[in-house]
Amino acid sequence: MSIAIVSGASRGLGLELVAQLLARRWRVIAGCRKTQVLRLTELAGARPGRLHVMPLDVASERSIAAFAGEASIVTDHVDLLINNAGVLHSGERYGQLVAKTLVESFTVNAAGALLLTQACTGLLRQAQAARVVNVSTVMASMARTETFRTPSYAMSKAALNMATRLLAAELGPQGICVASVHPGWVQTDMGGTAAPLSVEAAATALLDRAVTLGLDDSGRFIASDEGALLPW
Repeated sequence: MSIAIVSGASRGLGLELVAQLLARRWRVIAGCRKTQVLRLTELAGARPGRLHVMPLDVASERSIAAFAGEASIVTDHVDLLINNAGVLHSGERYGQLVAKTLVESFTVNAAGALLLTQACTGLLRQAQAARVVNVSTVMASMARTETFRTPSYAMSKAALNMATRLLAAELGPQGICVASVHPGWVQTDMGGTAAPLSVEAAATALLDRAVTLGLDDSGRFIASDEGALLPW
């Protein structure tokens, strides 16, 4: 049975990814800061032994190490790691930016994904054709940036894209594909109600894309709905 790790799994896109992976008969290790989430409890009860909910704060190196250690007790390999945990500070305005939000965004959105992947590399190596999907955004595209908006989010996700390139260079020769994937503008707490994509549709498209990724896709920035390559 295929095994996936999903970070940021307690709500929004991460929670829906967990539900859909279970529906596709995967085993799932769900990492989240708040583990007592009713929907996760219901999913675990409906599929005994196939969902493991573990505490994970990607802003904490200690938490990442503990999570990876516990995951290695639950499974001997991981086929798919989805670095979904993220933070977006809304309402940022030029002239009012503060270092705290910039640092937190880089820590969670970029460093967290890189360090979690590093901690789980041993498990990824034990799988056949393992894949790492870094959930990015088109707002991280420098080529497409023409307005000043959500700078801490956009900059940190651009850093995540660089982490994807670095990880692809390191892990590609070991047979592990690493790609940045833009899921679209999604109706979540982060995306807001004006977003055109339902969380269900976005999760379906992302998973459909993830399971088709091969080593030729490693190091790429991809739109999950149509598979188009996005400019850095």
